[in-house]
Amino acid sequence: MFNVMVDAKVQSAKLCAVDLGQEVGDTKHRQYHSQIDNLIEETVREMITLLVAKFVVILESVLAKLSRYDEGTLFSSFLSFTVKAASKYVDVPKPGMDVADGYVTFVRHSQDMLREKVNEEVYIERLFDQWYTSTMNLVGTWLTDRMDLQLHVYQLKILIRIVKKKYRDFRLQGVLDSTLNSKMYETVRNRLTLEEATASVREGGMQGISMKDSDEEDNDH
Repeated sequence: MFNVMVDAKVQSAKLCAVDLGQEVGDTKHRQYHSQIDNLIEETVREMITLLVAKFVVILESVLAKLSRYDEGTLFSSFLSFTVKAASKYVDVPKPGMDVADGYVTFVRHSQDMLREKVNEEVYIERLFDQWYTSTMNLVGTWLTDRMDLQLHVYQLKILIRIVKKKYRDFRLQGVLDSTLNSKMYETVRNRLTLEEATASVREGGMQGISMKDSDEEDNDH
């Protein structure tokens, strides 16, 4: 659909010239041409908004899963109790990173597919900018809603993985530093860094998951 809009924009000048004929002045021609361009721009803007909304829904589903681990919830209390009780006798497997890895894979696959299918770089840039901004705002809002709660270590690990990979992947896609390093990103990063320091003391370590940059993660695609 994006490519249809690109082609329509390229062809609009020719179509206007054919439809209006030689007897129509340049002013009316430019006005009609401008109306078509405005319609195309509005359509593209709506398409980007709809796509970003779908990407936001995917992240919302991930955060909904993490919400079950909120401090004070029945699920979190039950999980902590059973893990502590069982760990006295056997090695209890802890929740893995499948949720984070699945989301990161989805984002990367979607980015690659859009790069392959959409021919207009300007549209891709706008889409990726809004995608990054909207999803980072969602994470920030989710954390703000839990300002008075201490994150469960599982929540923390998942969010660190998602936020770091999201930042790295969108940077590789050409999103500008001014967008990447937004106030919301700084708020999210500071909160996760603080939670990490607390969890490291409480849990005795984060098993290699950290907001700090590392060469290993830079090489991990």
